[in-house]
Amino acid sequence: MTNLKPKPKILFVTLSMARGGTEGHLREIAPRLAARGWPVTIYCLIESGPLAEGLSALGVSVVTRSARGGKASRLPNVLRAAMSAPHLLATLRCLRPGIVHFFLPAAYLIGAPLALLARVPVRIMSRRSQNDYQSAHPIAGRLERKLHGRMSAILGNSRRVVRELIDEENCREADVGLLYNGVTTERFGDQHVRSEKRRELGLDDGDYVIVTVANLIPYKGHEDLLRGLAIARAELPPAWVLLCVGRDDGIGDKLQALATELGLAAHVRFLGSHAGVPGLLSAADMGVLASHEEGFSNAVLEGMAAGLPMVVTDVGGNAEAVTDGVHGYVVPPRNPHELARALGLIASDTVRAQAMGAAGRRRIEERFSMDACVAAYEIVYNGLLAGAHAGTLAPVAERPELETPG
Repeated sequence: MTNLKPKPKILFVTLSMARGGTEGHLREIAPRLAARGWPVTIYCLIESGPLAEGLSALGVSVVTRSARGGKASRLPNVLRAAMSAPHLLATLRCLRPGIVHFFLPAAYLIGAPLALLARVPVRIMSRRSQNDYQSAHPIAGRLERKLHGRMSAILGNSRRVVRELIDEENCREADVGLLYNGVTTERFGDQHVRSEKRRELGLDDGDYVIVTVANLIPYKGHEDLLRGLAIARAELPPAWVLLCVGRDDGIGDKLQALATELGLAAHVRFLGSHAGVPGLLSAADMGVLASHEEGFSNAVLEGMAAGLPMVVTDVGGNAEAVTDGVHGYVVPPRNPHELARALGLIASDTVRAQAMGAAGRRRIEERFSMDACVAAYEIVYNGLLAGAHAGTLAPVAERPELETPG
């Protein structure tokens, strides 16, 4: 009997496993890769976080140097992450992974030089946002560009992100691949929990519920959404409610004050970071993401998986997921009036809204499933280990049907 060769170890390097899009993505893919025989470890430069809970039981190790509390917790996150560099280098040398995969810019800037020093064979950076942040941090942008050429692969999670990497950051096209996010559809769209979740929230069955899932960060566009709702209020049912789901990263008080100023306070609820997002989506009638920049939003995919008609801004890969007029509406960013128009169109036509939601659910099932996403990761990892280029393993034009409304 022939013994199968063990698969190389994978080390994911990120900042933490707090609640967020990147962290949620890692929470989904890491145990699935482990179940397929890949030894997987997640290294958190700052701290582990709530999404790390239970991963060890699923075959995924989580390693971090930093502990909660103490003076380190009052330092900026970048400095806290940098303080873990010696421990990360020791981990790389002890673990000896075959693949190291970086998520988020700070993790890339700190971890990539260490991976080179530790001579990790396959080094991958995943860019999960547009590169707007580099304009505020030009030195970091220049350092990233220097590191790109030393990576085995640079992966973007939308066509727009990939084009920025090639056209603006001078990455070799052969080294850049497209790898979309995926969604576990079984977790979303359970109509049996709709009434129960509404009762928990104190909502009536007749309330019209709009939901946005995004941490309270300026670029997520919450202010635009509130102003759009104020403009559209005449087009909305009288008993409408906006659920804002996401961690407050410093602008919560400002947004609550704006809601009061616009006369919307009775309609808007800030729920904070929430573990039960699938249930909240089941309780909703419409999903919105008003962000100014994105890579490829998990929140948009999850809203579609829950069968919600979506209103999204035309940033990152949003328009690669939502076809305008088919699964919802795609509007320009930073434009409350266009947001208001789209909100009103969906809220005033229940039949069309339900058809859009059903079409969105089908699109997720057919094209953005978690199984397809994990399979794509395996193709990339196996190919890179065999010496292939990322551009041939996860090409930008790999699924031309995505250009066609479905």
